[in-house]
Amino acid sequence: MLLDQRRANVLEFVEHKGFASLKQLADEIAVSESTLRRDLEYLESIGQIRRTRGGAAYVGESLAGFEDRRSLALREKQRIGRRVAELVGTGETIILDGGTTTLEVARHLAGKSLQVVTNSLPIVNHLVGVADIELIFLGGYLYPKTGVALGALTVAALKQVQARRLIMGVGGVTEAGLFNSNSLLVEAEQQMMESADEIIVVTDSSKLGHSEFARLCSLDRVHRMVVDQGISPAWRERICEFGIDLIVVED
Repeated sequence: MLLDQRRANVLEFVEHKGFASLKQLADEIAVSESTLRRDLEYLESIGQIRRTRGGAAYVGESLAGFEDRRSLALREKQRIGRRVAELVGTGETIILDGGTTTLEVARHLAGKSLQVVTNSLPIVNHLVGVADIELIFLGGYLYPKTGVALGALTVAALKQVQARRLIMGVGGVTEAGLFNSNSLLVEAEQQMMESADEIIVVTDSSKLGHSEFARLCSLDRVHRMVVDQGISPAWRERICEFGIDLIVVED
């Protein structure tokens, strides 16, 4: 295999996984770990990956940075955040997944006495000074650009948690289920779902009908979905057919 083709294959695999260990890469690309280390060193030097202990994480441009993503459909996300915060009762323990829409939920939690569990550094930075909010930050590998903790340590911490509600964002929604951008993120979110009594999905309507790289779960796992008024009549019907309590946020 030519050098450039091998490095392209390495980059593609790391991008799809979000994080890949040296062993996973060696099995996939069929080269020695010493060769892979040289390839990873090169890919890091051009800003496509970040080497970590035992592997590499993708930091290239296909996964938009947190601030870039936050600007997309911002008004819709703000309205959704305000409406979802109204669903949360005083005294509850909730899990807030990392993401731009869940950050808008966090912005509207002031005035409630709550315990908030999150893997999102942007959410922690916002809530740390808010009175009556008790914060539990889930440790783990801090994913570049997004500021979200992922990996085995995050999953292990979540296994010690039981919450009233999980409020989570997604990268895409189809009839096959919920999707997100990489397998590490999905792994953490699947454990979040196991740790909560109620699962609330928050998403702007542009994500309906679109998938991402990693499948998270089937739609019947979701209890509530909160979307903006751009949702089509067909998608309103589909979501309700799965027994999901659909909340459409109007202007």
